[in-house]
Amino acid sequence: MKWLIASDIHGSAYWCERMLELFKREKADVLVLLGDILYHGPRNELPRDYNPKKVIALLNDFANGTPCEEPHRILCVRGNCDAEVDQMVLGFPIMADYGVIELGGRFVYLTHGHVYGEDNPPKLRNGDILIQGHTHVQRCVEKDGVLFLNPGSVSIPKGDGYNGCIVFDDEAVAEAFTATATLKTSPKAGELRGIGLEKGAFRFVGLDGVL
Repeated sequence: MKWLIASDIHGSAYWCERMLELFKREKADVLVLLGDILYHGPRNELPRDYNPKKVIALLNDFANGTPCEEPHRILCVRGNCDAEVDQMVLGFPIMADYGVIELGGRFVYLTHGHVYGEDNPPKLRNGDILIQGHTHVQRCVEKDGVLFLNPGSVSIPKGDGYNGCIVFDDEAVAEAFTATATLKTSPKAGELRGIGLEKGAFRFVGLDGVL
């Protein structure tokens, strides 16, 4: 199975379309959204083509299907900029504070990052993975046996970040890509991070140039 993991769309129709095109290009099975979908947030500048209503339509058509498109699976957690009114207009659940997926005997903990995250993790075991958004900066670091990943922001990158996502492919051979403290903690687009499985790797992907 292949996941496209994205966060912090913040109402940008332009970058939302790039993200959905990447999903199709990668032939992904599940879209994982880590929150902050529609509202740009009071601390952020307006992203390119800020149009929350268009983002609503894009994601609802993606989730529910159209006469020309099959429905797709979306797994979403709530960000600090998401509210009950956003759930009223989106046709898939967005209000969960976190999600947990079992993967090869370990837990993958999905959260936005404003409550639990790399700096304040929940109780995790050696080999588990926490994936968060919120900071708008790509991140890959291992601490005390737990792998922390951040896809950055789809629309408003900060610091050394870029408009991007993470692709997880459980068929990718990861033996040559192990996450250790010696690896760069701010991965560039195209870099792989293994998770210690016989198969399965996380790949950081930039959205620039996705047509």
